[in-house]
Order: sequence, then structure tokens, then C-alpha cells
Amino acid sequence: MGQQQLLLIVLALIIIAIAIAVSIELFRTNAIEQKRDILIEETTSLGAMAIQYYKKPAELGGGGNSFEDWKIPPQMVQTFNGNFMRAVVNATEVIITGTGSEVVTGNDSIKVETTVTPSEIYTIVIN
Repeated sequence: MGQQQLLLIVLALIIIAIAIAVSIELFRTNAIEQKRDILIEETTSLGAMAIQYYKKPAELGGGGNSFEDWKIPPQMVQTFNGNFMRAVVNATEVIITGTGSEVVTGNDSIKVETTVTPSEIYTIVIN
């Protein structure tokens, strides 16, 4: 009877350890997905700011139908969720790259790239 009880205790401990490992992995995956969604939202907001700049006349401080001279606002370059230091700007489009603070695997961080044109904003998930 004692061996059977020990075997059941060991089996229960193994099942609990597996359940904890699975729940930690699910939590981590969910956290990465949420951080990626937030990064996409922030790059989309920056894209909306770029479109506002594009459509605003040059006399009022805008681009006058050009993205040239648009810059990411200083308070948005580095946020709690990531950084947006890289923006490739030309007259007809802006490409904003956001790198998240959450590491996916090894040294690979969450990374998204948002392309802004005068009529649309679309995002590509890199990591």
C-alpha cells in the first residue's frame, strides 16, 4: 500500500509540473501576441500622424502633399512597448519600423513594419 501511494504522489507531481510548464508557455505566447498588437497600434498611430502631415498645407506647417521632412514625434520615438527610431521617409511614402521590448527567441525582438501612403496604411509583422 505504501508503494502505491508514493507512486500516485510522484505521478501527481509530474502532472502538476507539466501543467505549470504548459501554462507558463501559454502566458508567454499571449504576452508576446499582446505586445505585437500594441506595437502595430502604435505604428498605425504614427502612420495616421504622417498622413495628417501629408494632407496639411505647407503654409500651415504640413507637408503640402509630400511626406518629406516628416519626423516621428520625440515622445513617440521610445515608448514602454518599444522604439520607433527607424522611419524611411520619401515624398510618396513612409516606412516605420517598430521594435518591441519583448524578446521572442534568443535575441530576436518583436518587430513590425508599417508602410504609409497618402491613401492607406498597412503593416507587415517581421517577428
